[in-house]
Amino acid sequence: MSPEPVRAQQYQARDGIEFGAYLELLKARARAEGVSEATLQRMTGGLTPNDRVISLDRGQPGRPTVRGYPALAPYIATHVNSTRIAGGRSVYRDYGTTLRRIENDYGVPAEIVVAIFGHETSYGRIRGDFDLARSLATLAWEGRRRELFANEFIALMKVADKGYSRQELVGSYAGAFGNPQFLPSVYLRLATDGDGDGRANIFTNRADTFASIANYFRDAGWRPGQPWGVRAYVPDNFDIDAYKTELVAPVCPRVHERHSQWKTVREWRALGVQPQRPLAEDTLVSLFQPDGPGAPAWLLTGNYRAILEYNCSNYYAMSVGLLADEIVN
Repeated sequence: MSPEPVRAQQYQARDGIEFGAYLELLKARARAEGVSEATLQRMTGGLTPNDRVISLDRGQPGRPTVRGYPALAPYIATHVNSTRIAGGRSVYRDYGTTLRRIENDYGVPAEIVVAIFGHETSYGRIRGDFDLARSLATLAWEGRRRELFANEFIALMKVADKGYSRQELVGSYAGAFGNPQFLPSVYLRLATDGDGDGRANIFTNRADTFASIANYFRDAGWRPGQPWGVRAYVPDNFDIDAYKTELVAPVCPRVHERHSQWKTVREWRALGVQPQRPLAEDTLVSLFQPDGPGAPAWLLTGNYRAILEYNCSNYYAMSVGLLADEIVN
């Protein structure tokens, strides 16, 4: 990858350190953790900070509209549309043998794996074209989340040390790459060889992609044989706020605070809340009615929490679950 032209920088590091000096600190740490000098040279040659990456990282979320949160329905309409459903069904059909084998090996439903593939990269069509080394070095240098991005930069150097070129290591502005959009640290921990060729190629190899996603969910605690959630009937004038959770999640608290207390299906039935698909009576579930009274509601199992591990957003997790349901319906 050719060096990029040097331009006046719009942004500066919070502590005032020059980019070149900070990059040398990152390289020294990578060397200390075993990355080869050849890899460091080819991955950092001509590296300059990227203002666009910082600008994107500082972008603001949408304006809240429902009880302090954006409405779910418009997001679902955009992300679980006919094109994405048709694409998922095509992948599910064309790679059925491979997907069934991986489902048997990992205990994660094939349709969940395919739905993640669809949401992350539109089934491999949109994987991002940011130079990951430049993006991660920029975000670490800028300093707003320095520890996170410095760790990911070092992990990326270790991925590159496995034989991947700088031209291959491109992805999102925040460092995610490949068909599943793994961060480098996630790749090192969970990327999996799905076809026995000795390499976990999540860029172009579908078997490796599917196995790696399934391995992520198994690691996140997916419970085989249990759905992510089911639609539920909620009686008119049901006071869902009376069952708000009293727990404060250590990670993504605004995501988890929207879910109710955990109760068994049997307990929810006694309160008048009825699942619209079969669900074992002793299954622990939480009630979620994201767009307020009168809008659709769901009973969410622990497997929904596994989807949140992939991306801690109710909008993302709901769209993955609903897309997965459409793929097999």
